[in-house]
Amino acid sequence: MAAKAISAVKALYINSAILAARSPFFQKLFTNGMKESDESHPRIRIADSEENSLMELIRFMYSGKLTTIEPTLLLDILMAADKFEVPACMRYCTQLLISRPMTTECALLFLGHPCSILMAAEVQSLVRAAKGFLANKYKDFDKFQDELMNISLVGIEAIFSSSDLHVLCEDVVYYFLLKWARVRYYYSEEERRKVLSYRLLPLVRFSNMSCDALQKVLRCEDVDIDHEYLTKHIAEVLLHKAYPNQMEAALAANGTTCWQFAERAYDFKLVRVIAFNQPCPQVTVYMDLKRDECSRLFPSGGICSQMFHLAGHKFYLLANCKMVEQATSYSFALSLHIFDEPAGSICLDIEFAARTKPLGKFVSKYGYKNTMTGDRSQGCGDLFGMPWSTFIADDSLFIDGVLYLRADLTLVVQPELQT
Repeated sequence: MAAKAISAVKALYINSAILAARSPFFQKLFTNGMKESDESHPRIRIADSEENSLMELIRFMYSGKLTTIEPTLLLDILMAADKFEVPACMRYCTQLLISRPMTTECALLFLGHPCSILMAAEVQSLVRAAKGFLANKYKDFDKFQDELMNISLVGIEAIFSSSDLHVLCEDVVYYFLLKWARVRYYYSEEERRKVLSYRLLPLVRFSNMSCDALQKVLRCEDVDIDHEYLTKHIAEVLLHKAYPNQMEAALAANGTTCWQFAERAYDFKLVRVIAFNQPCPQVTVYMDLKRDECSRLFPSGGICSQMFHLAGHKFYLLANCKMVEQATSYSFALSLHIFDEPAGSICLDIEFAARTKPLGKFVSKYGYKNTMTGDRSQGCGDLFGMPWSTFIADDSLFIDGVLYLRADLTLVVQPELQT
């Protein structure tokens, strides 16, 4: 193997005591701790691109100051300080970088630079600031999804790790990351598969995906995905959702973090569904609304739930603030909607309930038997029988700040006519 050519040799006359006092690297260099220490003039080898940052680093070790505040050069000096073990300079550069206005370009630059274990502890605040900036700027997915196609991998990881991402539903996240990887790594199948399987898809909150989308993911045979790894990851996530206490230690050992299970700011509210087939098709749907979510419904807002299935049809719940018929006050309304057009009529027993204090048990608030044909919705315009101002302040309904709702839907099987 040919040795690398040395393009230039420069002699620097320095005070070895000063450098040794500021840096463990130079202390070893000047006190027989390295093979270069035996030379009459110890040498350090650097790339041409490192020369300016090294000179700034040496200047800092003498004076405690730098001559630049330019982010790119400060980052280079930070790398040099990490390489030559000058923690004081690393802290100084980090402080300067954090104090400057953050931009997308700077944030991606900070996250894209390699760092050692030593440096990771020193610049954690800078990394957090860069990730926080990107997550906050791009939290409105619909507004920025075209621009996100041009963001680098480290930026995508920072943005989609955030629980503040405002997106229609988690299914959208999955399909966007597939699209991003296929565009960015179009010409490299091996790299595309590696990035998608081990860096991007772990960002998806699979426990929050719709049943339909999750089934498609598990059945998919896409060559861009390591299906054995993905299936194992999804199984662990779903087990954690079902048995959070038992799975906590196992997931921690695998490096799985809590944000992978948190809800994002979804347009479709997540629900928990329990389905029964016997003695007749039935689903019980739980939807939890925080008090601040309900407050934002006034005077004409609404929250749609994630879709759920019964008897081959898709349904969703709608919670909203509704003006009563006399048009003098508002109330909390809850209704059931069928998404697809039923072929014929569907007869349902519908019951809405809410947890109430002091016992914390679910109490029925509305019950109705409805045949859904042309009318594709059914509900109650005043679920709690009180005006909006009374409802939103009622601590017997908001238990620890959360309104717990339950919808029970039972398919009424019509008896066959005797001929």
